[in-house]
Amino acid sequence: MAQGKILLKSGTLWTSVKEQTEHALQCGALLSIQTEFEFVEQDNVRFLVRILSNLNRKKAAKEKQEKQSATSGQEFNPFLPYEEDLFVADISDTHVCILNKFNVVDYHLLIITRGFEEQESLLTLEDFTAMWACLADFDGLAFYNSGKTAGASQRHKHLQLVPLPLAPSGPQIPIEPLLTSGQCQESIASGASATLTVGFANATSLKLPFIHAFAPLNSNWMQSPLTGGQATLEVYRTLLNAVGIEAKQSGAYNLLATREWMLIVPRSQEVFQSISVNSLGFAGALLVRNAAEMEILKDQGPMTILKNVAVS
Repeated sequence: MAQGKILLKSGTLWTSVKEQTEHALQCGALLSIQTEFEFVEQDNVRFLVRILSNLNRKKAAKEKQEKQSATSGQEFNPFLPYEEDLFVADISDTHVCILNKFNVVDYHLLIITRGFEEQESLLTLEDFTAMWACLADFDGLAFYNSGKTAGASQRHKHLQLVPLPLAPSGPQIPIEPLLTSGQCQESIASGASATLTVGFANATSLKLPFIHAFAPLNSNWMQSPLTGGQATLEVYRTLLNAVGIEAKQSGAYNLLATREWMLIVPRSQEVFQSISVNSLGFAGALLVRNAAEMEILKDQGPMTILKNVAVS
């Protein structure tokens, strides 16, 4: 980031998000997907499961993208350029913030790189600085789907941010009580002065039945996104190493982060049967396309599905 310049004015993001959402809905740029939801409990977690009621808009848009790609001979990139009616704010010299066109969650934001970078590439200081600049005024869950196997639908690098709480009742993030219960087996001190807890499927003291790495973050880092970005980058690299992903070569994983913690989960596959899982699944919020998929989820159990698409 050139000279560490942050363009986002403190205290303005949340207002801008609400104003731009209203505008984008009125002009038809924002095509929200309606859902119903219910809770499905397994392993002491009340998973929030949304059922999509209409995917026709997103399906039509995907078909249009594929047609454009076939005509031009180049893969269509909805972020370069992005739709002006979805633009929320300039974050920094390297990142902008836009609305998620096909949002399931209200006020769902995308933190995108100005220039093209691959979604599978490792996160950088600039990415984490942009994340903290947004979290300072937007109390939410940030997440990153590293590649198609981790649930990414676009190649252009983007983090995502959804407001908290995720669920209308219970914990703000359904799976959070398991992450913050302190029941992990191994702790490592990092250069960022954070304690890292690293969990593996065969550790009896863990609550999660798949390989993962977890670390608390310091919420004071949002007061200085540049400082927070550097500290978070160190934590991120340590977590990647803990789950066996080399810092020089990325792999498929989901990253979730709040003002208080970060979780990384390596991925082995994108779907369980027909159910696609991205980072929000590991937050305890899953999405199914129809009643048949809901029956599969209930029959197998949401935590079982996460175990199958993660690495055990």
